[in-house]
Amino acid sequence: MSSGLRVLLRLDFPQTSRSLNRSLPRQFTEGVRQCRVGRRLLSTPASVSQTQTSTPPPPPPPHPELSRWRRALQTIGRVTLITIVTTGGTFYYITQKDRHPGSQLPHDPSKKNIVVVGSGWGSTAFLKSLDTAEYNVTVISPRNFFLFTPLLPSVAVGTLASKSILQPIRYMTRHKERKITVIEAQAKSVDPIAKTITFADESEVQGEVSSTTIPFDYLVYAVGAETQTFGIPGVKEHACFMKEIQDAERFKRRFMDCVESAGFPGQREEEIERLLHMAVVGGGPTGIEVSGELHDFLEDDLKAWYPELSNKIKITLIEALPSVLPMFSRELIDYTVSTFKESKIDILTGTMVKEIKDKSVVLQMPDKSIKEVPVGLVVWAGGNKARDVSVDLMSRLSDAQKNKRGITVDDHLRMAGTDGTIFALGDCTSSQYAPTAQVASQQGAYLARMFRQFAKRDALLEQVSAAKQEGTNTESLEKQLKKAENLRPFHYSHQGSLAYIGSEKAIADLEFFHHKFASGGVATFLFWRSAYLSTLFSMRNRVLVATDWLKVKLFGRDLVRD
Repeated sequence: MSSGLRVLLRLDFPQTSRSLNRSLPRQFTEGVRQCRVGRRLLSTPASVSQTQTSTPPPPPPPHPELSRWRRALQTIGRVTLITIVTTGGTFYYITQKDRHPGSQLPHDPSKKNIVVVGSGWGSTAFLKSLDTAEYNVTVISPRNFFLFTPLLPSVAVGTLASKSILQPIRYMTRHKERKITVIEAQAKSVDPIAKTITFADESEVQGEVSSTTIPFDYLVYAVGAETQTFGIPGVKEHACFMKEIQDAERFKRRFMDCVESAGFPGQREEEIERLLHMAVVGGGPTGIEVSGELHDFLEDDLKAWYPELSNKIKITLIEALPSVLPMFSRELIDYTVSTFKESKIDILTGTMVKEIKDKSVVLQMPDKSIKEVPVGLVVWAGGNKARDVSVDLMSRLSDAQKNKRGITVDDHLRMAGTDGTIFALGDCTSSQYAPTAQVASQQGAYLARMFRQFAKRDALLEQVSAAKQEGTNTESLEKQLKKAENLRPFHYSHQGSLAYIGSEKAIADLEFFHHKFASGGVATFLFWRSAYLSTLFSMRNRVLVATDWLKVKLFGRDLVRD
C-alpha cells in the first residue's frame, strides 16, 4: 500500500486507517517510519542540520568531593614519597662522596711540616678542622683507625660490632685539600731540640726498613695515656682493661669462657658461683657502663639461652672513693645507686683493691679489714698514666716538666720548655681539665684554628718584608700582623656528661645557657643514643651502629665465642 493511500484512508476513514495500521506487518511499518525520517532530513536546511549535529555532548557528572580524611591521606602519601626519594638520594650522594675522594694537592717543599702523633679524639679533631692547603701533614699512629671510645662497653657484651665504632683514619685524610701521609708505627722518642721524631713499625709483618727518624716544624703530640694500675700486683696479668678495641674483644671472649666453663658437667657449686662472679673495678663512667651493659646481657639474652646459670651470675662494682660517678650531681648518683640495687648489682664504695689473683681479688674493706673474694673475671676501669714515650719526652725537658701525671702545657697548648713548636693535647697532658674525649676534641679543634692563624701570620710577615724592600708603606700590614699574632687562650666549654646505667636507662648532666639540667631514665637513654649517634665520625659509623641496635632488638646479642 502506498503512503498516499494511507494518508487518504487516515483523512477520510480514520477508523479504517487505525485498523489497517494494526493489521500491517511490523517490518512494513518500521520501514515506513524510516522513510518519513529520511524525508524530514532531506527537507531540513543544511545550516539547521549542521547546528543540530555540532551540538556538544552534555558535560560528565561532577566527581564526588573527597572527604577531609581522604585529602589528608593523599597529602601524607605525597609528602612521604618526596621525603623517601629526597632522603635516599642524599644518603646515596653522601656515601658515594665518602667512597670516592677527589684529587689532592701534592707535597709542597715550601710549606711547613706538621707531624701529628696519635689518632685519638684530639688528633682526629685537629685533622678534621685543619686547613691542609697551608701545611704538609704527616700522621704517625700505631693504629690506622679512630676509635669511638664511649661505646666500647657496648662492644664488650656484643651490643655493637667492633667495626661499627672504628673509622679508618685515611677516610678522613683522603678528603683533605692537600695529601696527608699516614704511617702506621709506634712513636719511640721525640727530640725537642733537633725537632725530630723517631718511630718504628711493630706490626707482625715488617719490611726491610722498620725504624726511621723524620724532622718536623710543628709537632702535635696526642699519644693518649695508658691505664693506671697503681702498682697493684696482678692487675696486668689477670684483669681485663677497657681502653682499646682489643680489650673489649678480649673481655667478651673471657666472659663467655666463664659462662661455658660454669656449665661444664660435674662443676662444683662453689666453682660455678666463682666463675659467674664478675667484678668491675672503677666507679667512673666506664665502670658504670660496663656494669649496666653486663646486666642487659644477662637479662635480655643469657636468661633465655642459659636458664640454669643466669640466676647465678653476680656483678660487683668496686670503687675506692666514697661515691661512684663523682663528676655527676648528687641527684644522679643516688638515681644510679637505686637503679643498680633494682638490677641486683652490688656497689662497694670506699673499698680498695690490694691484689688481683688468678681466681680471686683481695679487697680492703671500709673498716680496713682484708677480704678475699672469688671471681671469674675482673674488669679494670681505673685511671690514666703517662706512656713511656711521654715520660722520655718530659725527661728531656725536666726543668719545665715536673708533673709526673702528664705533659705540662700553657694556655695555648704549647709544651712548657719548648720554643712553641710542640703542642700537646688530650690524655697525655696534665691540665686543669678532666681527661675526657670532650676535652680532647675541643683542644684539637682549637689547635686547628691556631694553625690557621699561624699561616695568616706567616703570609703577612712575607708581605711586610717584601713591602719594606720595595720601600712602600707597611702600616696597614703591620696592624694586621699584630692582630694575627694575638693568640686567644684555649677555653673549654663543658657540654655535659652522659652515662648509660643499664635497663635502658641513662643519666645526663647538661648545661643550657649557663643553667644545669640533670635527667635520668628511659627518655634520657633515648637522648644518650641520639647524642652518640650524631657524634659518630661518619655516616658509615652511624648506619652501622643504628643497624646493630636494631639487630640486637630483633635477634638479641651474639653468643658466639670466637
